Amino acid sequence: MTRQATFTPPPGARAYPLRTARGEFAVVDSSPKAGAEVKGVVLMLPGFTGSKEDFRLLHEPLAERGYRVVAVDGRGQHESVGPRDDESAYAQRELARDVLAQAEALGVPVHLVGHSLGGQIARAAVLLDHSPFLSLTLMSSGPAQISVSQQQRVKLLRDALAVLSMEEVWEAIQAMGPPEEVGGPARGPGDAEQLRRRWLRHSPAQLLATGRQLCTEPDRVAELAAVPLPYHVLSGAHDDTWPVAILDDMAVRLSAHRTVVAGAEHSPGADQPLPTAHTLADFWDETRTAGTHRS
Repeated sequence: MTRQATFTPPPGARAYPLRTARGEFAVVDSSPKAGAEVKGVVLMLPGFTGSKEDFRLLHEPLAERGYRVVAVDGRGQHESVGPRDDESAYAQRELARDVLAQAEALGVPVHLVGHSLGGQIARAAVLLDHSPFLSLTLMSSGPAQISVSQQQRVKLLRDALAVLSMEEVWEAIQAMGPPEEVGGPARGPGDAEQLRRRWLRHSPAQLLATGRQLCTEPDRVAELAAVPLPYHVLSGAHDDTWPVAILDDMAVRLSAHRTVVAGAEHSPGADQPLPTAHTLADFWDETRTAGTHRS
């Protein structure tokens, strides 16, 4: 089951519940522009405290390049329901199995994109079964646990969630300063009320479980490098969550295509949507030319 929409879909896109073997997941789905060569399907996974709307500025430019874009709320994120008290439902392996079910429901091999936490969930899905995927793009998503400063912010949030309601946590965050600087949600789309409503729809158990994952994730790059897929490591020019130098090194270890988007920070799709969309489409176009496996 999904909930009533908080945001209006971008032009040319529609919001609906994607039915899968593991339940329904709220998606925003945009088709290639009329007259464009149809090139493929993209599945996009948002980050910690985020949602499918974080990709809203990418839909139109990618549709113009011939790509269908399906951005999804994971279990317990925003408009996809999940247990509010049972953290076991959000074990990384469970979330990875959800991604495999989402790809299966789309019916064709997909290009997989994961932003931040979504990148580590995407990696876990590929390591379980890479056959549904044509490529993997890790957007502002690093090889292991997040930086110490970000771990401190996540701990602040997790401590608050342990004793306060979601509404009380939101009010406390607003009183303390910019949410992204005091352990709250990162900058996102929409006005203050839309962001508040999005926050309240997140499952506390999902935030607790995935916050812990971000602080303890092991380095699995060597495992991923052994999987025969084309990889793309994309980030902004500055990132507090995983320093850019760490992302550079990960790209080398993966033999991955590497893109640094000038003028962007941890959310390139929001900070610089057009350059981000174009570099994504360029990478996917190249994989179509070169084939689905790396040399």
